[in-house]
Amino acid sequence: MVNLNQIYLLGNLTRDPELKYTNEGTAIAEIGIAVNKKWKDSAGEDNVTVDYFNITAWNALAENCANFLKKGDRVFVGGHVNLRTWENRDGKKCNIINITADVVAASLEFSGLKKSSKKSRKTESQANAMTKNEKDPDDFVIEEKTYEGY
Repeated sequence: MVNLNQIYLLGNLTRDPELKYTNEGTAIAEIGIAVNKKWKDSAGEDNVTVDYFNITAWNALAENCANFLKKGDRVFVGGHVNLRTWENRDGKKCNIINITADVVAASLEFSGLKKSSKKSRKTESQANAMTKNEKDPDDFVIEEKTYEGY
């Protein structure tokens, strides 16, 4: 029987990554991520819930997270789920779910990319065959942006 323990999240960092080192010098970054879920209820009202996750990154990934990410950044996290169990001072059993990151990547938001309907995969010859006055509703339109100071 094959087992599977994988999780993928896309959300925003709730705090700056906190970088620590073990006694052996291994880097550990603790990261918080918020993932929003939006839906409409039966009355047509918009609703939003937010789920919060604790993420742990190790080694070079931990150092990269600490050096390049900050609170509010939109990130993609891929990893696996861990359940940690311990007894507190009163003898009560406690559990916490944590995610160990295998991948943490800054999200690529294509805000300047507009698309009208379906994705078009025309070859160059098909695109050249269209006359100047024809416009295909499936073509992407990229807005021009000027960045000063570069």
